[in-house]
Amino acid sequence: MNDAEKAGDAVEAAYQTIRARIIDGSYASGQHLSGERLAEAVGVSRTPVREALRRLHAEGLVRVVPNQGAYVTGWTSADIDQMFGLRTVLESYAAELATARLTEAQIDRIAILADETYSLAMERPEGFRQAVAAANSELHLIIVNAAAHARLASMIASVVELPLVMRTLRVYSQDDLLRSAGHHRELALAFRARDANWAAAVMRSHLLAAKRAILGDHV
Repeated sequence: MNDAEKAGDAVEAAYQTIRARIIDGSYASGQHLSGERLAEAVGVSRTPVREALRRLHAEGLVRVVPNQGAYVTGWTSADIDQMFGLRTVLESYAAELATARLTEAQIDRIAILADETYSLAMERPEGFRQAVAAANSELHLIIVNAAAHARLASMIASVVELPLVMRTLRVYSQDDLLRSAGHHRELALAFRARDANWAAAVMRSHLLAAKRAILGDHV
């Protein structure tokens, strides 16, 4: 392996490690990210860490402030309200469009993922919140892809912040998780019935409940 390949691997290792720790909440919202400490934690020099932070800044996961350093992107209550407001409109429309286009196999997969999240919420095995997050992401992606609307998919991707999704799941109680799984199960029923209005209404309720869970009395 030449020097350029080694440098690229170091940047990728730093990027993947820092990104994973932001998403799982190990690095909290608003936390200052010390280049020296990150380099020590990842086992690389500070140069690849700086490049990794630039990539994360471009993704919106990190905010780089000149002469101050990098910080994990944080959200105010107003930010969260606006993001969930957009998601509610956009993903409800995606569910509406997807209703006629989802294959039976895709609907079966949505039902399976809904059942998996319900079981995870009931049994709460180690790492269950990460497993719920993965199932949740796959389910929503199936719906967005089935909507077959490239511009809509791009708009949804721009407002679905992975750290915020994980933050939502971290504050979810068991009742919240079971309700979310119930919404997913009802979405599968609405899709099987090919009822676009029902599917859109369930998606709207699903996201409004998520917003209430994360914002509480600030809604």
